[in-house]
Amino acid sequence: MHALSLPALAQTPAPPTGISQEQFDALVEAIGRSVVEKLKAPASAPAARGGASDAAGAATPDPLETRVAQFVDRGAAALAAFPELGRRLAEFPRLIVQAGDGRGLSAFLLLLFISAALALTVERLVAALFGGLRTRLGARVAATSGPSALLPIGGILVLDLVGVAAVWLVSYGAIGIWFSRGVGQDKLAAAVLAGIFAWRLYMLAFRFVLRPGLAGARLAAMDDGEAAALYRRITLIVLLIMVLRIVIRLLIATGTPAEAIAAGQILVTSLVLSFVFWMAARSRIAVGRWLAGLASAPNSLAGWLGAHWLTVAAPLFLALGLTQIYGAVVARYTVPNAVLLTLNALIALILFQTLARYLTQPRPAAVPDVAEGEPTAEPAADAAAMPSPRGFTDVVIRCIRTAILLAIMVFVAQSWIVDVFALVDEQGWRTLARSSLATAVTLFLAFVAWELVDFFTRATPATAADAAAGGEGGGSGSRLATMLPLLRVVLAITICVLALLIVLSEVGVNIAPLLAGASVFGLALSFGSQALVRDIVSGIFYLSDDAFRIGEYIDCGKAKGSVEGFTLRSIRLRHQNGQVHTIPFGQLGQITNFSRDWATVKFNLRFKRDTDLEKLRKTVKKIGDQMQADPEFANDFIAPLRMQGVADILDNAILVRFKFTVKPIQPSYVQRVAVKTMVTTFPTVGIEFADSMVAVQTMGAGGDQAAAAAASSAQNRSRAELALSAEEGA
Repeated sequence: MHALSLPALAQTPAPPTGISQEQFDALVEAIGRSVVEKLKAPASAPAARGGASDAAGAATPDPLETRVAQFVDRGAAALAAFPELGRRLAEFPRLIVQAGDGRGLSAFLLLLFISAALALTVERLVAALFGGLRTRLGARVAATSGPSALLPIGGILVLDLVGVAAVWLVSYGAIGIWFSRGVGQDKLAAAVLAGIFAWRLYMLAFRFVLRPGLAGARLAAMDDGEAAALYRRITLIVLLIMVLRIVIRLLIATGTPAEAIAAGQILVTSLVLSFVFWMAARSRIAVGRWLAGLASAPNSLAGWLGAHWLTVAAPLFLALGLTQIYGAVVARYTVPNAVLLTLNALIALILFQTLARYLTQPRPAAVPDVAEGEPTAEPAADAAAMPSPRGFTDVVIRCIRTAILLAIMVFVAQSWIVDVFALVDEQGWRTLARSSLATAVTLFLAFVAWELVDFFTRATPATAADAAAGGEGGGSGSRLATMLPLLRVVLAITICVLALLIVLSEVGVNIAPLLAGASVFGLALSFGSQALVRDIVSGIFYLSDDAFRIGEYIDCGKAKGSVEGFTLRSIRLRHQNGQVHTIPFGQLGQITNFSRDWATVKFNLRFKRDTDLEKLRKTVKKIGDQMQADPEFANDFIAPLRMQGVADILDNAILVRFKFTVKPIQPSYVQRVAVKTMVTTFPTVGIEFADSMVAVQTMGAGGDQAAAAAASSAQNRSRAELALSAEEGA
């Protein structure tokens, strides 16, 4: 075939300028030979791997199958490279000596050990120097609650930063003095000392919440022993990670084959996972109590997950470790950064939530010591069971936490989507982020707006006990408190609708048809539900007229009671006996308000006809002055208790009317106290109430029946007058 192809290729035009005929013939012959080799190659070779064939008959391998096959091949190569990894690690001392430019291994290690020990010693000396100030700040933190505790907490953090700054100063000072020649040894020493500084700086975050040895400033819910043990274990794991990362960097810097580097990363990940699971098992109870205390309610799902955190954390740690092994095998060196970023994001959220719960919740009781292996008790159940009102600090912290969560989600998603899985490139991610930025900002602003509305419009409804204690007078709430429920609903609907429309507009949905459809639907609703519209409109006018407020006692003809709450279409009245009446606004009609401004109470009492009215007037005046001076009623009286005069003269008594004016909070109770005081005081001054019996003198037996009838008639008339007097007083 070669001989057949050459004549056809030999009939070529003259060679181009600058190339000789021999060179041109050699080029033509090489091209012909390449064509012949292509024709000899089997066309079914790709199909033998099980790939799909395209329209031209050529086989296309499955991408997933190809990736799996590559991972298996590279994984086997990495496992086979463990002996090479051992040889490379054994060569480190020789390589360090060669890179020392005359400095021996012992001298290098001695200088490096002195530098590291000096940096750590200086940190301990700084901590001892400020030990007294740290203790005083810790006591101040323990004695302070709420956002005001941020100042002493920040003071302790500044002292810790001074210690870490001392580590940095000594480490980089040693680099400048002993390791400044730029040779390989100096670069290794600089990496080790920089790793020590990063280790101490990283541990600063955990020292911020655990505070071993400083219980007063500890943010996490655990005792001294648990905090110290957990801090030591985390310190060991972080130090191990730093050391192993330096070893991997040394392998890369010394030109180690990729398979041996992958084997080293597999070994490093396995060691770190083993230590992490050991730490999790040893600190399961302490960390469970800590995380369970971060939930808003101990019986909620978050509280359960916190107490049983290991069931969630173990699969997560395993998944992250396997992902890092996958990245090492397939030589995707962006995977470790994504894993580290994810872990740091989770730790940051936990630490921020710990600080937030410490600032917004009542200080928990002391945590008793729990032996290792004992079942986890409910964290501070008694304290957590008591609901605490949300303050403005809670609102600010919730908004900050949401903003931090959104930012962390963006960074973590970019790391995994772009760097690890390569679903989109950098340009595609920027386009996606730009299009979704307005949506995220809109939703966040809507969340902040609702949090502010929820805080400023939250009202405490009147309780049944308060309504019963108030009697018919009821307590009068402010007009703003009455309008808050309706204002709350209107603002919530407005925020949701505006946020939804903006989001739909940003994602490319045309909202003009939605607005037109909503208008038509509202018009149809107004015509089809006239009763509902009448109730809503009537309620708006009742509220605008300030006809009633929350806590006031009203009578609308159909029912009476204290206004406990209302919706857009109905009002809810609580009777003093406990019954609840729900009445649509359209059926209220005329409203009588018993709790507005003031209430004048008039009542009648019967006295004997020979009662000294002047003595009665003075005695009642004295009782009224005493009640007005009583601290229980001092703020209630507008006009004191006084006798108005004789209202009527009966057969055997005189009817005297009394009057007082009080605030419309509990007028019936004031009347009962006044009558009780008069009943106990009048006999002591010689004033007697009239009897209801009528004495009849008869002459002869024949008049007994007529006298009895007259007496019965007088008694019935007296009872009727008493009933009338009681009704007038009520």
